[in-house]
Amino acid sequence: MTKSPGMNSSFKVARPDFALIAAWVKPGSKVLDLGCGDGSLIRFLRDSRGSRGYGVEIDDVNVLACFNNGVNVIQSDLESGLQSFESGSFDYVVLSQTLQAVKNTENIIKEMLRVSKEGIVSFPNFGYWKNRLQVLSGHMPVSEALPYQWFDTPNIHNCTLGDFEEFCGQHGARILERRVMSGNYQITFMPNLLGMLAFYRFEQQK
Repeated sequence: MTKSPGMNSSFKVARPDFALIAAWVKPGSKVLDLGCGDGSLIRFLRDSRGSRGYGVEIDDVNVLACFNNGVNVIQSDLESGLQSFESGSFDYVVLSQTLQAVKNTENIIKEMLRVSKEGIVSFPNFGYWKNRLQVLSGHMPVSEALPYQWFDTPNIHNCTLGDFEEFCGQHGARILERRVMSGNYQITFMPNLLGMLAFYRFEQQK
């Protein structure tokens, strides 16, 4: 278990995964953030990496927040695809803690690889040991990474590290790098058991 390297302390990180994602983004890159919320990640990448980017978001309140944050945003439903963007338009497409909430996972990953050189995803690891204990006790997991009750959760495709890596192998995505975190610590020993959040950088299989 090692402490994750942070970004410059002058940048305030709204979520702990922002710094890790930013470390994978080359300075000056063009980035598309899917399900961008209020645009905090795009703004963070712009300020810390000098990136240029767009967000895709469907919620009216979040779209307005993006405008207020000075973030370029397109209001659209991810499930309908990324037809608004030409192939190879971006250096990176990011899907941060949203993968488990989309219905058509195959199409989302396919579209990410169509419009960008690389994809970056992060998601809560359902195989995390505390989640397993809650399932064994007869309840659906509720945690910092999975904060919803079973009856109001937007998460419909929870998965483990093993599930996602098998999915990539079956759908032409070559994994370039993986980071598994628990809080601020990187997990290298038994990551599918001890890791709370998973981060992957991948490209189209050549």
